[in-house]
Amino acid sequence: MNKLTDCFTLSNGVKIPCVGYGTWKSSIEDAKNGVIKAIEVGYRHIDTAAAYENESGVGAGIRESGIKREDLFVTTKHWITERGYDKTLRAVDESLKQLGLDYVDLYLVHWPCVECRNPNWKAVNADTWRGFEQAFRDGKIRALGLSNFEKKHVDALMQTAQIAPVVNQIEFHPGYTQMENVRFSQQAGMLVEAWSPLGSGAVLNDPFLNEMARRYNWSVAQLCIRFALQHDVLPLPKSVTPARIAQNAQVFDFTISPEDMKAMDEMPLLGFSTYRPEEAPADALYD
Repeated sequence: MNKLTDCFTLSNGVKIPCVGYGTWKSSIEDAKNGVIKAIEVGYRHIDTAAAYENESGVGAGIRESGIKREDLFVTTKHWITERGYDKTLRAVDESLKQLGLDYVDLYLVHWPCVECRNPNWKAVNADTWRGFEQAFRDGKIRALGLSNFEKKHVDALMQTAQIAPVVNQIEFHPGYTQMENVRFSQQAGMLVEAWSPLGSGAVLNDPFLNEMARRYNWSVAQLCIRFALQHDVLPLPKSVTPARIAQNAQVFDFTISPEDMKAMDEMPLLGFSTYRPEEAPADALYD
């Protein structure tokens, strides 16, 4: 990858720009302004979710940017309260309404239904995925994917899926890489995307990474984004600060050495969100 608009090619042939602008925890207004700035500095990939409650802001930012819809790659995510076939179809339509778009490029199951919350978790995920597949056939989605899925959830889903997922978006950053899940997902034909590639900001003050960043003469954030790319993982950095939005896009003029990549891989736990899929963190908030 040599520039922001270079693309990974998903297993269904759809191209996806190699760095996305993340909007987790952004207000509607911050999402709008952030999207405008991100597009201005060259981002063509925007990531949001129904649960972020800022899809309307993302849509407003897209419209105010003046860029053609077909020149953007837009991702949103299905929330846990909308599981099941019929509710999923309604959720797709609601996200499109909030975004003000006719289609999204990628739609993700935000969290898997898991056994500790529902003994029928496999059937629930399968029924939800049927809704995804129907929305895809209806032309409302260009690519289908997952978020926070582990091997057991993917294996169960593939027992009934007619359309294979092409993305798995997981927490990934120095100090928490989930490399076993990364390797499994990639071998299963899914592009891995990194949410929280900066460790929710926690890694930015790490002395080891700061010393390494000084050696490279780049910021820790840029180092973390580059780290993801060199693992063939698509990073989704988030900032609402215009200067940092621009800086996070400037990650193509250096390469992390194999020795430093190994050192980053072997860092102790740092910046972990504490969200483990099998513990159903999202479900616990919505019982």
